[in-house]
Amino acid sequence: MSLWLDMLGATVRTLETRNFGPVRIAEAGVGKPETVIFLHGIGGHLEAYAKNVVALSERFHTVAYDFLGHGLSAKPVLDYSPPLLVEHLNEVLDALGKRRAHLCGESLGGWVSGLFAARHPDRVQRLILNTAAGLPILGDKGRADLEALIDLSRKAATQGPPTRASILARMQWLFHPDNHHMISDELVETRLRFYSQPMMRDVAPRVLAMIPMHDDFLIPLAQIRAQTLFLWTEDNPVHDVETARRSAPQVAGSQLYVMRAPSAHWPQYEAPEEFNGVVERFLADGLI
Repeated sequence: MSLWLDMLGATVRTLETRNFGPVRIAEAGVGKPETVIFLHGIGGHLEAYAKNVVALSERFHTVAYDFLGHGLSAKPVLDYSPPLLVEHLNEVLDALGKRRAHLCGESLGGWVSGLFAARHPDRVQRLILNTAAGLPILGDKGRADLEALIDLSRKAATQGPPTRASILARMQWLFHPDNHHMISDELVETRLRFYSQPMMRDVAPRVLAMIPMHDDFLIPLAQIRAQTLFLWTEDNPVHDVETARRSAPQVAGSQLYVMRAPSAHWPQYEAPEEFNGVVERFLADGLI
C-alpha cells in the first residue's frame, strides 16, 4: 500500500518555531482533547508513522514531525545533540499550542522523549519508549549492532551521493527479515529524496555524529514522572529485550510490552495493527 493511502485523512503542513525555523508535521484528529506526538529515529522522517497517524486519530489528535536536520524541516549547520532536539520538541509543542501531550518515540525519538520527560515533566502526560535509544547497551552484540548502524548510516547519507542500494541497506537494518517485503520502492525513494537535498552534505554528518554520543546522554530514568510504557521487540538491534527489562524498573510504575508479531526496530510500521492497539489502550487508560 502507498504511504499516502496510509496517510489519507492526515494534513501535512509546516509549523514555524521560535528558534529552529520551519518544522514539517502530519496530523489528524484535530480538536480531540488529547494529543500524541510521534518522534522518529535518527536519519528518519515522519513517514515512519504513516500507519499510525490516521489510525489513532479517532481517539487522539495525532502529530508526527520531522526533527531538526531531518526530512523537510529546517537544516541549519550546527552541532546536533539529543539535548538540542529536546529543546526543538519543546518549541514544536509551543507552536502547536499544546501545554502537555503524550509522547511516543522510536529509537532517537525515544531517546529524545525520555530526556524531555525528565527535563520537562509538566509537559508530558504518558510516555512510550518504542525500541528507544538512550539506554545502557548490554553485551558485545549490542555494541556490534551500533557499529553496524554507524557504518550503514554513513554509506546512506555521507559517503558520496546516496543511492537506492545504500538507502535500502540502511532500511533493511530497521526491519525484521520476515518484513523486508514491506520496504517498498516508494519508501526507499522518499528517503533517497530527503538524503539527496543539497544541504544534507553539510548537515547529515552532524546529525549522525549524535550516534557516538550515545553513552554521554543516557536517559535519567529515575527522574521520569510520567506513566511510561517500554514497547519492545524480540529482535530489536542494539538494545535487546533484556535492556528493556532492566531499564523499566528504574521508572516508577512503568510497564513493558514485547511485540508478538515479528518486528525489529520499526514495530509501528512492521506490525501496525498490534502496535496501534497497544498504544491506544495505554494512552487512553494506562493499561496494556
